[in-house]
Amino acid sequence: MEIITIESKAFKEIIDQIGILSNYIQSTQANKERNEDNEWVDNYEVCTFLKISERTLQRLRTNGEISFSRIRGRNYYKLSEIRRMLDDKLIRSKKEYLDDLINHHSQTRKQKGKKEK
Repeated sequence: MEIITIESKAFKEIIDQIGILSNYIQSTQANKERNEDNEWVDNYEVCTFLKISERTLQRLRTNGEISFSRIRGRNYYKLSEIRRMLDDKLIRSKKEYLDDLINHHSQTRKQKGKKEK
C-alpha cells in the first residue's frame, strides 16, 4: 500500500469540491423529481403499474379524490396526484410500484422522442 501526503490546504480544497459536487447531485435529483411530478400518465399505466383496478380509479375520480384531465375520451393523471394518493393512502399500493410507473413512463417517452427524430 502506498501512502500519499498532501498539504492541509489542498485537502480542504478537495473536501470543498466534493461538497459542491454533492450539493449539485442533490439539487439535480430534486429537479428531476419535480419534473417527473409534472408528467401525465393514462389509466392503463396507472392501473397496470400500481396494480389497481380501473373501477378503483373510476371511484376515485367520481368521488373527486383525484384530479384528472380527459383528452379525446382518455383520462390522464399527473404523477404528483398519483404520489399524493399513495401518501394519503387513498389506494393500497407500494412506493416501488410508483417507481416502476415513473421508469416505464420515462423510457416510453424517450422511445417516442427517438422515433419522432
